[in-house]
Amino acid sequence: MALINYASREINCKIVYYGPGLGGKTTNIKYIYSKISPEIRGKLVSLATELDRTLFFDFLPVDLGTVKGFQVRFHLYTVPGQVYYNASRRLILKGVDGIVFVADSQIERLEDNVESMENLHENLATYGLKLENIPFVIQYNKRDLPNIASVEELERLLNPLKVPYFEAVAIQGIGVFETLKEVARRVLRNLSK
Repeated sequence: MALINYASREINCKIVYYGPGLGGKTTNIKYIYSKISPEIRGKLVSLATELDRTLFFDFLPVDLGTVKGFQVRFHLYTVPGQVYYNASRRLILKGVDGIVFVADSQIERLEDNVESMENLHENLATYGLKLENIPFVIQYNKRDLPNIASVEELERLLNPLKVPYFEAVAIQGIGVFETLKEVARRVLRNLSK
């Protein structure tokens, strides 16, 4: 749930990038960080292991200016992709305002994507939340690789809610900002209700 500070006229929203390990969640955050102006971004915090996997989260506050007299700031987090860090995944979802599911398009990762999506539903349920009630988009990453599933197959497996999806090559920045803009737009629309 967005944190609204009436004294400072500030709204803080939390967007979580969720998905299987090595699917591109951290790559999205790092690309966004590298391309936005230092004046509107905070510090990028990344806790990673020696294998360059995110161990806990990345955090990137992005200042989007003012909306109805309030300064709006998006805090971007990623969860660790590995299932054995499930307690961290669940904790990072607490207070979530929007979710980006980053799926790995490679055929051999289809089962990992499905398991991660099921895990997302389970972890939201611990807070009494349902994905259909949260601003949510899907990114099909790694579309530049030769061994990828079709978008139709990914949609069938991962998107029964028919939320917007974006094809991406996060390492090149393709689809990264489009994904972020759509989830941010949905979060702001949800806040205005």
